[in-house]
Amino acid sequence: MMPTNPSQAPANTPAEAAAPRTSALKTSDYRLTVYACFNGYIAQAVVNNFLPLLFITFTTTFGINFEELSILISLNFFLQLLMDAFAGKYVDRIGYKPSMIAAHIMCAVGLISLGILPFLLPNAFTGIVISVIVYALGGGLIEVMVSPVVEAAPSDNKEQTMSLLHSFYSWGQVLVVLIFVGFVALFGADAWPVLAMLFGLIPITGIFMFAKAPMPSIVDEDERINFGELMRRPAMWFFCVMMICSAAAELGMSQWSSAFAESGLGVSKVVGDLAGPCAFAAMMGLARIFYARYGHKIDLRNAIHYSAALCVVSYLLVALSPWAALSLIGCALTGLSVGLMAPGLLSLGAQKIPNGGTPMFSLMQFSQDIGGTFGPLAIGAIAGIFGDDLHVGLLSATIFPLIMFIATVGKGVRKRMGTGGELGQAA
Repeated sequence: MMPTNPSQAPANTPAEAAAPRTSALKTSDYRLTVYACFNGYIAQAVVNNFLPLLFITFTTTFGINFEELSILISLNFFLQLLMDAFAGKYVDRIGYKPSMIAAHIMCAVGLISLGILPFLLPNAFTGIVISVIVYALGGGLIEVMVSPVVEAAPSDNKEQTMSLLHSFYSWGQVLVVLIFVGFVALFGADAWPVLAMLFGLIPITGIFMFAKAPMPSIVDEDERINFGELMRRPAMWFFCVMMICSAAAELGMSQWSSAFAESGLGVSKVVGDLAGPCAFAAMMGLARIFYARYGHKIDLRNAIHYSAALCVVSYLLVALSPWAALSLIGCALTGLSVGLMAPGLLSLGAQKIPNGGTPMFSLMQFSQDIGGTFGPLAIGAIAGIFGDDLHVGLLSATIFPLIMFIATVGKGVRKRMGTGGELGQAA
């Protein structure tokens, strides 16, 4: 809820006290803010999806094995998870504008250092780890802040705007793959350090955008629910579990699809990246664009239920198909199936707990990063047990969408995701 009287709305920080309040500004005044959040999710996509495209290169160049690669994935999302917890407690006190700017600075520094430290330090893996740590901290802050900012900014339709926001993560992933493939085709795979530094321009752009953008008032401190009260609500637990499973299903495929296509299916690097992570991200983005356009005609609760069913089928197709082409089609369908999960759950959570503010969003993003940490880690670990067989690793990930499907079986359960029942009463 936003204050009806602009003069009664506390600023996020003393430095922001003079900034215009949400209620005093029009929707058009927040266009730069929303666009900056879109750019923030593109930066987040770079942070999460550039490194996996280099997995086979790291294996051949630096001798890094699959278990160490899975450690890099998990380190990224584990640190983002820690930043989710930090953000829920401190971002409201620090202020969204300085926090956003600091997050983009860390992303830029981490990406630039990724192109330098592996060659500067005696151990390349150590240099990669340091870079991941820096940009993961920035990515975690971006992730937990952009959703509540867009949710609080004036908009004609919050659900559609939220879905559009999350689609920029998907298009950012597509952009990363296409630029990577084109750059490697022109300059060779050994030129990837230059590309890492060039990708740093995206968060640098975000620094200037957020420096000029007004920040909406998220939730008044007197109305905001604290963590203790949130965790006593069954609705919060339900959404957290669902976010864990949705992130594990999404990141499990997006992080491993490039390596799977190249090593498990035996296709070329270009074909593998375009038909694997690029097709995955494109289908995920199309699903979110579709909902942003036609979401008012769709029951989001049912959409999440049937998306989970499609995700189960897609994972089975990827892991069990004897034909490479069919497995790659399964990768793309997985992107379609997970497209509505995260933005849909965030929108439903905001509806169920409207005064949750940053703590609610940080708990849901915290849960998302738990899934993003342990989902890809489990796939890599299980693949390692079976001789680096990613078919087996990806097959094991079917459990995540299966849990979501079972948890939402029946119209009564899906109805309680939105109105009435135990979840409705809890919120």
